[in-house]
Amino acid sequence: MLLDLQLNDHVRLRKPHPCGSYEWTVIRLGADIGLECRGCQRRVMLTRRELAKRLKANLTKREEKSGEISQTTRT
Repeated sequence: MLLDLQLNDHVRLRKPHPCGSYEWTVIRLGADIGLECRGCQRRVMLTRRELAKRLKANLTKREEKSGEISQTTRT
């Protein structure tokens, strides 16, 4: 599975961070992906393969789609 990620995307992982947060922000792209916890601002690096296994949802994509839907229903 190829990941379609961009900088500052918000993602949800399957297991929580020890602080209790499931949500992360993408801060680096490359062979390794840099993530920052949205709960405690801790930074970690994961390989693309490891992130693909742990990823549950890309929350940024959902926000964009819901924004498009609300704009089309207004007109």
